[in-house]
Order: sequence, then C-alpha cells, then structure tokens
Amino acid sequence: MSSDEPPFHTIVIAGLGLIGGSIALGIRERWPSIRIVGVDQPSVLAHAMGSGAIDRAANSVADTGTPDLVVLAAPVAQNIELLGQLSEWQRVAGVAPTMSGPRGGADKPPLMPAPIVVTDVGGTKRDIVAAARSLPSGLPFVGGHPIGGAERGGFGFARPDLFAGRPWIFTPDEKGDAPALERLERLVSGLGARPARLDAGDHDRLMAYVSHLPQLAASALMYTVGGGAAEGLRLAGRGLVDTTRLASSPASVWRDIAASNHDFIGEALDRLIATLTELRRDLGHGQGLEKTFNEAGRWRAELMKGKE
Repeated sequence: MSSDEPPFHTIVIAGLGLIGGSIALGIRERWPSIRIVGVDQPSVLAHAMGSGAIDRAANSVADTGTPDLVVLAAPVAQNIELLGQLSEWQRVAGVAPTMSGPRGGADKPPLMPAPIVVTDVGGTKRDIVAAARSLPSGLPFVGGHPIGGAERGGFGFARPDLFAGRPWIFTPDEKGDAPALERLERLVSGLGARPARLDAGDHDRLMAYVSHLPQLAASALMYTVGGGAAEGLRLAGRGLVDTTRLASSPASVWRDIAASNHDFIGEALDRLIATLTELRRDLGHGQGLEKTFNEAGRWRAELMKGKE
C-alpha cells in the first residue's frame, strides 16, 4: 500500500461532535476519495452535510452500508452500547465490505468477509476494551484516544487540524489485530497526529492525572470563585482566565469519563486534596507553600518541554 493510498475507503463516524467532526474534516482534507458516513442527530447531520464533512447521513449504524472502518465518537457509555449494536448489525446483515478469496466450491475455500475495523475515541479505555472482547472475529477492535480536545464541544467547533502534532493513543488488547492497528496508525498519522500505544489500565491511570484531574480542578475552581466573588469577575486578570479555560467543557462528556475511571480519578483527587489541605495549614508560615511552588515550577518546566 503506497503512502498516498488511503488506509480505509469507507468510514462510518458515529458521533459528529468536536472529535468526530474534526476526524471527518481532517479525512476530507487529507484523503478526499474516502467516503464518510455520519451517524448523529438530524440537526448535526444537516450541519455536517452542509459543510461537506460527510457524504451520507444515517440515523443508526445499522443504516450505514458496508464500511471498512467504524469510529465510535459518542460519549463513553454510549460507545459501549454501540458495540452491541455492531455485533447484531453484522450478524443480521452479514456485512462484508470486501471479499477475500474466490467463491466457495468443491475445491475452493468459502467466501469470507473481510474484517470491519472498529475503534473509538473515548477518554477512558478499560471498560470498552473489555466489552469489545465479545465482538465477533470479523469486527476487530482497537481502543483509541486522540489527545486533541478544546474548551467547547460540538460540530460547530470541529476543525481539520485539531490533531496536528498531538498524541493519539491506541490501547490494543493482548490478542489485538496487528493489521488493524497498523492501518489505524496510518490514518491518524495522515491527520497529523502522533500515534502511541499503551495498555488500557496504564492509559486510564495516566489520564486521571494529566487530563481528568485538571478538568475537575478547573471546573471546581471556577465554581468556587463564581460563588464567592461573582461581583468581581470583571476585575479578574489573565491568571484566572488561563487557569479556568477548561471550565467551559460540557458535563455530558465528563460524566461518563468520571464514572468509568472513578478509581484512578479518586486517587488523583485525594492527592490534590491532601496538597491543598497542607497549603491551608501552612498559610501563616509559608514553608509548605514555598516547597509546593518550587516543585510545581519544576514540573511545569518539564511539561512545557517541546511545547513552546
């Protein structure tokens, strides 16, 4: 397969929010020949069709024809529900996008459907990887998580360069499909992302600290500031604005993430609460504050390496 040939030819994207919409726009820009079918609410589909992001709109995955890739881009819990629909869809419809081998006969192997690759873009991975183990062999699943969010969700904020230079983590199962993973890595590389691989459990613990905790902390901070000094918000400087950028994120997405990663998020929150409690006790002395600030500055410098 040449570098210019698309890794997939017909792609279904179930969920055309910020991430799913940006995937569609990025594919359209990189490989215009790929046919994209969108699954979402009628108003979202109309917007996506009008912008040229998708070629066809569908109300369910059962009405998407014969793709060779399905991207689950709905909230985490809904993606797991969609996995069950995919199994039934393949069983009832006998979906087979391409055929491998000649037609069966007395001296020929039977006609076999080529696998339909399935991936997702959810912020947690353990639950969906476990659920995907019940999929039939013709639906190889590779968990995925693009690290390319924004403050606001929805198709209206989608853009083709959302993933440029950003990591895109894949969490293949122990018995994962290597060809499917390789094709997915080609796809996301074509969108400008940097593919990486992690175990699902390692992914969820890491994200609890570098993604989920910052979101909860930013939202809790803005909630506290607004409740305690609403009349002074217009006088706030850039510090509050920059620190609470994530507070505009929709709760509908984060509710599922919190529920599916509650153990690791709880661990991260406990550590943050302990740090804040220590700072609270030290306000009149400053020694603990100085230690925390110095360590925070060091870790901030580490975080910003290669990002400036």
